[in-house]
Amino acid sequence: MKTLLSFLTLAALTGLAGNAALAQTTATDPWVRAAVPGQKATGMFVQLQSKTATRLVSVSTPIAGVAEIHEMSMDGGVMRMRAMPGLDLPAGQPVALKPGGFHLMFMDLKQPLKAGDTVPVTLTLENAAKQRETLELKVPVRQLQAPMQH
Repeated sequence: MKTLLSFLTLAALTGLAGNAALAQTTATDPWVRAAVPGQKATGMFVQLQSKTATRLVSVSTPIAGVAEIHEMSMDGGVMRMRAMPGLDLPAGQPVALKPGGFHLMFMDLKQPLKAGDTVPVTLTLENAAKQRETLELKVPVRQLQAPMQH
């Protein structure tokens, strides 16, 4: 019995170490733009960086019915926004999700978001070996005109 317990403890510790080794991605200065009553969408902004080539494959939050990875771009003087199936994070290079570019879009908001609130957000990432990593974030809500902090 003692041998079995030692084996199970070792297996659990090895599994935890394996998950820690997957923690390759960091999220810096995340924030969500405040939303007034009746507003049904807002954006989240953050800088992501991974030690290895990784792809952001999904985002989720309980405050919105829909959460997507988005890109905003200008096309012939017209602003276009589109959902993306994922966002590549090249090894060792920061990728800024910011107003006017890549960002996370939260739609069908379930409540207004005011400055000072905190929003739980889960980012799911996948490396070239198809191993998944999740980042559980507690993201502060900032004023509508809040600038990015560096």
